[in-house]
Amino acid sequence: MTLTDLSYGFRDDDQRRRVQAVIHDRLADDREPQECRYLMRFWWQLGMPYREVSLAQLSLNVRKSKLDVPRHPDACRPGRIEAR
Repeated sequence: MTLTDLSYGFRDDDQRRRVQAVIHDRLADDREPQECRYLMRFWWQLGMPYREVSLAQLSLNVRKSKLDVPRHPDACRPGRIEAR
């Protein structure tokens, strides 16, 4: 899945809004205007069918610590049941 396809990859609008809330409330920081600009472009892209920002642009403008997402150990286990 590419960044452009993400808007179609959410289970429902609630899930998409939760991801957008994390970006807006936890990652985007006005004290880092360049980084904030690209994170907010990515935030916008999550709800749109077109590309607002590329992974290369995010990698160049957003700190690595914000792009590295720790994975839950069960995230890729076959047969895992999603909690709703």
